[in-house]
Amino acid sequence: MGREEHTCPVCGQPVATVVRRYKTLGAWVPKWVAGPCRNPGCEAYAGDGAEPEAGPGAESVPKES
Repeated sequence: MGREEHTCPVCGQPVATVVRRYKTLGAWVPKWVAGPCRNPGCEAYAGDGAEPEAGPGAESVPKES
């Protein structure tokens, strides 16, 4: 198995790999995808306090106040 490094599609800088999950045949399966871009000069910049988008298969963790 090889290791794949993800890059930002806009600026080409390396980005972190994050784990998403999806359900198949009744079991949750991990899927490694590219994380948000952290380059402040990029149009796709996510910011310091930004969280990844909550799409299908994303875990929702209640925030404590």
